[in-house]
Amino acid sequence: MRIPPRFVALAGAAAAAAALLTGPTASAAPAPASASVTAVGRICYSSLPSQAHDTLDLIDQGGPFPYAQDGVVFQNRERLLPAHGSGYYHEYTVITPGSPTRGARRIITGQQSEEDYYTADHYASFRRVDFGC
Repeated sequence: MRIPPRFVALAGAAAAAAALLTGPTASAAPAPASASVTAVGRICYSSLPSQAHDTLDLIDQGGPFPYAQDGVVFQNRERLLPAHGSGYYHEYTVITPGSPTRGARRIITGQQSEEDYYTADHYASFRRVDFGC
């Protein structure tokens, strides 16, 4: 079973908080700065297709995922998402009814809580999911 990256990030945040309480150590690394999303639009959670809701639920539950490729590192080769190191983003399939393949729809997750991006056109554009609307 793959552990969704958002859970790994939360564990890292807990370790960072503990380091603040106990004082600095030689192995403590600075936390990465959050990047602003300027080339990415937004989409309301309520506007996503129902299959995207299903995918987000599976991510939060840690799976099981319908495709072996779900959870793999997303390389951000298009450079449309904020720049981060390898392993920061992961991709998951949003099932397309009637498609004989995985289709073009994906959820891309970042390591921050609720840092989820939706693409309906196989990485040509991204919209950050707004959970507040």
